[in-house]
Amino acid sequence: MIYLTEEHKKAIETHGEATYPNECGGMLIGRFEADGKKIVTETFPLENSSKEDQKNRVLILPKDVMKAERYARSLKLDVVGYYHSHPEDAAVPSQYDLDHALPVWSYIIVSVIAGKAVDVRSWQMEDDRSKFNEEELSVAQV
Repeated sequence: MIYLTEEHKKAIETHGEATYPNECGGMLIGRFEADGKKIVTETFPLENSSKEDQKNRVLILPKDVMKAERYARSLKLDVVGYYHSHPEDAAVPSQYDLDHALPVWSYIIVSVIAGKAVDVRSWQMEDDRSKFNEEELSVAQV
């Protein structure tokens, strides 16, 4: 299960809408709880550096991932996940998403249709990398 505030959810939706019709991406900063829950304390938007079709691909460069990880460590937190948008598509991971995912992290996907965020869902990859399972997403009011 992953927990975030309405403000974090809105930030993810806004990032997806702002980069539409291209994909966006960013990191989820927070902490891992002993019971497996993830608590998001900040979103960390990053630039889509894909040289391919940015409407269908997002590429976050390793240097940018390192920047997010250093930032999280400076706060004594961790990167607990990653978010990205699916313009004109469902908030469901693609095979490409599965091929590039890491176990343990949460993967939040925002569906952006005609420039408007319409759905936000979270996913976690099986440890054997075979598939994603939908993860419960708890959004708290601030």
